[in-house]
Amino acid sequence: MSVSGLPSADTVDCPAPFSPLHRPTFSVPAGACDTHAHVISADTAHFPLTSDRSYTPPAAPEKAYLAMLDALGLARGVLVQPSIYGTDNRYMRDVLSRHPNRLRGVAVIDANLTSDADLEAMHKQGVRGVRINALFRGGVGLETMEQLAMRIAPFGWHIQFLIDVSRALELLPRIGRLGCGVVIDHMGYLSPAPGPDVGAMKALEKFVADKGWWVKLSGAYRLVQKLDDMTLVTPIAQRLIRANPDRMLWGSDWPHVSVREMPDTTTLLSMLADWAPDEALRQKILVQNPATLYCF
Repeated sequence: MSVSGLPSADTVDCPAPFSPLHRPTFSVPAGACDTHAHVISADTAHFPLTSDRSYTPPAAPEKAYLAMLDALGLARGVLVQPSIYGTDNRYMRDVLSRHPNRLRGVAVIDANLTSDADLEAMHKQGVRGVRINALFRGGVGLETMEQLAMRIAPFGWHIQFLIDVSRALELLPRIGRLGCGVVIDHMGYLSPAPGPDVGAMKALEKFVADKGWWVKLSGAYRLVQKLDDMTLVTPIAQRLIRANPDRMLWGSDWPHVSVREMPDTTTLLSMLADWAPDEALRQKILVQNPATLYCF
């Protein structure tokens, strides 16, 4: 597989997420934030999916996402533009505009086509970063990173990278020279299995510690073959937290698109108690760090 790791041309149909029925195993602090989720409109006529996509999800609209936040005791959320919409950010922006105090966004833009006026409008609506997606079709690729960094500089935004760090080691120094904030999705897709990811783990730790890269402690189920193995991700999360606790974020990855088995969102939040047993540390990851990065 190439650095992009793009799936084949087949489009996978996704199941719907489970509804959370209980609170997590620890007391969620006031102001806690889910820093990674997607909203998907049921109105495909008004918000069509791009034909060049890797998966076809069921609807996961605004109301369902807010209900999930409420059920888990999460006060805030960050919506990430899903690859199924390409650079059409309209639905995410609509949702953001209705919840200016509760939600922020990460957009996907075309560095050559998106106007400064549109970027300014997105900033006012709560967008605080842009995403590069090297793992699913429909997103914006790594070749655009320098252009994107220049375009977002006036707004103080960051670039969020969905990459498999073990397959992109040679790109990390280039990313480190961008001059903007860097956020790494889903713990860099690091595998808990021994092998090539050992070097990738050390490299990511170094950039987190020395360059202040942010990492989303999310998508644990994406790093293993089956849900029962998610506990194997704990050492990865703990090492990243030790590298720089001030740069750690937690995200649900709701509605859990393009997966083999549908995880329980409550369980994913409860795992944070194992990754960060100290209450003050969870306060930092869930409240203070997101407030800093996303300007809540």
